[in-house]
Amino acid sequence: MKKHNFYAGPSIMSQFTIEETAKAVKDFADMGLSILEISHRSKQFQAVMDETVALFKELLEIPEGYSVLFLGGGASLQFAMVPMNMLIHKAAYLDTGVWASKAIKEAKLFGEVDVVASSKDRNYNYIPRDYTVPKDVDYFHYTSNNTIYGTEIRKDPEVGVRMIADMSSDIFSRPVDVAKYDLIYGGAQKNLAPAGVTFVIVKDDTLGKADRVIPTMLNYETHVKKGSMFNTPPVLPIFSALQTLKYYKQLGGVKVIEKMDMDKAEVLYNAIDSSKMFVATVPNHEDRSIMNVCFVMKPEYKDLEKDFIDFATERGMMGIKGHRDVGGFRASLYNALPMESVKALVDVMKEFESKH
Repeated sequence: MKKHNFYAGPSIMSQFTIEETAKAVKDFADMGLSILEISHRSKQFQAVMDETVALFKELLEIPEGYSVLFLGGGASLQFAMVPMNMLIHKAAYLDTGVWASKAIKEAKLFGEVDVVASSKDRNYNYIPRDYTVPKDVDYFHYTSNNTIYGTEIRKDPEVGVRMIADMSSDIFSRPVDVAKYDLIYGGAQKNLAPAGVTFVIVKDDTLGKADRVIPTMLNYETHVKKGSMFNTPPVLPIFSALQTLKYYKQLGGVKVIEKMDMDKAEVLYNAIDSSKMFVATVPNHEDRSIMNVCFVMKPEYKDLEKDFIDFATERGMMGIKGHRDVGGFRASLYNALPMESVKALVDVMKEFESKH
């Protein structure tokens, strides 16, 4: 039976990425050695790093004056590294979910934080819009996609100040005007690579201005100067990231991927909205994530949620149980997920509904 991978992260990767990584685990660059056992200082791996950075910049059309870094610690470490390096007087944050709130908590350790708006009052099921970002802040930080609650900001905000964004779960799913940002970061384990590497896109001339002592390892300038090689980088995930970027280029780039993602989300949301049994947790269509589709049973069918998870899992739908903060179901439609899987889930939903 074919398995359909809807896990929220770590999550589905393209077969191209998996197969090319598997080959390199056995024999990397015709060295007769595994990618797992070669030096990160070797010319063969330096070539991987250089190509990964170059493709990252090409696919996202990153302008001159930005560095692309590959670090450890996940996006959670970036919650602290960002304000440690970038918060000088005051920063503005938008609270749209668990990860945004965690970033706010860390930023408050380093200076004044203005939370300009929050959707916590309705369990984060919408994106706030009527808010003003003060002009005197060092930066405005937001989380573009909220994996737990299924909301997403799919256009670069127009707030009148420089921006920083956590794009862990929707990077490469839409074009981004990188020039509006001082820094973009994210864990790789959704649309890029296996868990273990974090990407950072940083505007070089914004660094070195904070008047505080920054530990060497937590200073972005350290990693810019050393080309992400200050210490041993996550070699295998970086190699896998390169394969994913090659795959994205073969597909036709970010605009083509965005169209594919929008089509997949439309199929699933239409099925939910037309269902007598299921209902989306995010009512406003403009706020709905195309990466993480969250839905529940209507009240009169609430007692059937576990039955549906069991029913779907038996038919190969993997990872559709919703996060405990929302309940119900979550289908993650990351870039590597084929339309075939979305249609298979819709068929299972219709089959279950017909039985009840």
